Amino acid sequence: MKWNRLLLPWLALLLDEGLGDPPNRWHPVAWLGSLIAKVEGWVRRGEPRRDFWSGLGVWLGCVILVGSVLKALVTLLRKLPQPLAILGEAFLLKLTISQRGLRQAALDVEQALQAGDLPKARRQLGWHLVSRNTQDLDESQVAGATIESVAENTSDGILAPLIYYIIGGLPLAWVYRFANTLDSMWGYRNERYEWLGKAAARMDDLLNWLPARFSAGMLVLASSFQGENSHQALAVIQRDARTTASPNAGYPMSAMAGALGVELEKVGHYRLGHGLPPPKAEDIRRAVRLMQTSVLLGAGMLSVVSFLFLRGHRRT
Repeated sequence: MKWNRLLLPWLALLLDEGLGDPPNRWHPVAWLGSLIAKVEGWVRRGEPRRDFWSGLGVWLGCVILVGSVLKALVTLLRKLPQPLAILGEAFLLKLTISQRGLRQAALDVEQALQAGDLPKARRQLGWHLVSRNTQDLDESQVAGATIESVAENTSDGILAPLIYYIIGGLPLAWVYRFANTLDSMWGYRNERYEWLGKAAARMDDLLNWLPARFSAGMLVLASSFQGENSHQALAVIQRDARTTASPNAGYPMSAMAGALGVELEKVGHYRLGHGLPPPKAEDIRRAVRLMQTSVLLGAGMLSVVSFLFLRGHRRT
């Protein structure tokens, strides 16, 4: 681990704020999605045993491929003058996170709800934030699904890549991004993906164990800075975080529900903050503020941990 890893996460966050996400045709994560879709056509056979091993093989092969490509890019960057090398590495890290995009997508839904345009709010939610069917959601359910997405993506879309960058540099950050992308495409319990996506789903669960809990802790801490209810956030985590099908998503979502004092429900699946009032459009903006504060606190915490590790390593 090098000292410049203390700087790079902050620079990546600044680049994300300044540049946002490039169009899909230029975004490596979109390229990964296209590759996964193409590979699916080659390997899926509808036979449970064969699909499981094919899915595992795809996961392992692409992890090796992504890790190797990023390792080669890091080697090339190190041959550049240091300022260019740092900027190039920060840009590649920036491509694994999307704080600005998440904020804008959530605020677009809020704006549509505030304008009384529920159909538009549903479309914005379905296009940018969730994979579920949004056509039958009422105003409160649209607001709740938006808040859930903000909470979950605080971990998956921002803090998790930074955590893995601190641990293993760009190769590990991009391995995480690939694994998360594969899970988002194949990690469903239905006839099509039950076996093909099983390895991807389990590995995503493993990789998100630490980031989800770290993000929940940062949301609790952020709530105390933002004047929200940090004690209630902790209580809802303890009571409800393990009630979701995912072993990880319930942690940041429960923290957000408790901090905002709202009930987040996916009908037929979970109710986080049970008994609290239903969310309203204005709660989306509160969730976005909590997300942004928790990212700053999380990045600061990671910098402190890195500094202590590097100082101890240098002494030895």
